[in-house]
Amino acid sequence: MAVCSAYTTQSLHSTCSISTPAKTHLGFHQKQVVFYRRSSKRGGSGSSSGPCVITCSAGDSQTVVIGLAADSGCGKSTFMRRLTSVFGGAAEPPKGGNPDSNTLISDMTTVICLDDYHSLDRTGRKEKGVTALDPRANDFDLMYEQVKAIKSGVAVDKPIYNHVTGLLDPPELIKPPKILVIEGLHPMFDERVRDLLDFSIYLDISNEVKFAWKIQRDMAERGHSLESIRASIEARKPDFDAYIDPQKKYADAVIEVLPTQLIPDDNEGKVLRVRLIMKEGVKHFSPVYLFDEGSTISWIPCGRKLTCSYPGIKFHYGPDTYFGNEVSILEMDGQFDRLDELIYVESHLSNISTKFYGEVTQQIGDM
Repeated sequence: MAVCSAYTTQSLHSTCSISTPAKTHLGFHQKQVVFYRRSSKRGGSGSSSGPCVITCSAGDSQTVVIGLAADSGCGKSTFMRRLTSVFGGAAEPPKGGNPDSNTLISDMTTVICLDDYHSLDRTGRKEKGVTALDPRANDFDLMYEQVKAIKSGVAVDKPIYNHVTGLLDPPELIKPPKILVIEGLHPMFDERVRDLLDFSIYLDISNEVKFAWKIQRDMAERGHSLESIRASIEARKPDFDAYIDPQKKYADAVIEVLPTQLIPDDNEGKVLRVRLIMKEGVKHFSPVYLFDEGSTISWIPCGRKLTCSYPGIKFHYGPDTYFGNEVSILEMDGQFDRLDELIYVESHLSNISTKFYGEVTQQIGDM
């Protein structure tokens, strides 16, 4: 959808046009077409006057925007890669760009990390005594304007937050894709940004699971000590409770990851219980259901058709309410041993919108 603005001229008898790129103060890339009216005076020898400037943004159709919210270390990056692969193609950093860019691009999808809208770098946050979760450390005005521009088909120069150095790097050009995923701490915090979302997802990871995952990521990949990870989690918790966690009430789908209920007093956290909470009445979204839509069902699959070691596997499906909204909940607790056998479970699920039979099983097998 092209967005244009025009400056009027005194005549429609234009004789030439000049197309030039322009960039706004918010980093938007636009195209200007300038028309000049030929002078009507006798003997004017082609002089021009009375310019008319028409500014148009590129783009044939509006970009679909998906918001993905979660705390740091909760698997946003892993989930986002799976999401983009469903839409087609492997997500990769922009070619020839900043090697520390947080952006990922696939055939149809561009994923931008909302950390790029930090208004304070690591040193600045330390000096002001705020965390990255605090709204004061983020530029929501710029976030809104740029997401709105991309959705309307306008390219933007998006800032880059460098997670390695903790600094704000020079911006990078983001062109409008068919699907834009904005992932990070605050995709649903600002009402203006929230209203731009066509679909929203919140990853709700329990404290026990979050701690185990953060240790794995920050110790193995970022070289942090156990003590620093524990201190970071404790320091962030008040801001998480105040600014991040409340966003889940706005989400169209919430994915809860919890400790298993199949092993009494389990402390290892290797077996998980996952609940998919799906809001009813969302445009273009039909919640997945197990066996019979709207019924309440508990299901332990047949042991001859699904190989499961201790503690086995259990499914539950049924209607419920979540923050005052009607929802459907699909839950899986436990573990299975052979990924190829998951097609047995997939065959009993409906509204999964797969392109072919067995796609869910294949997607999980490719992880």
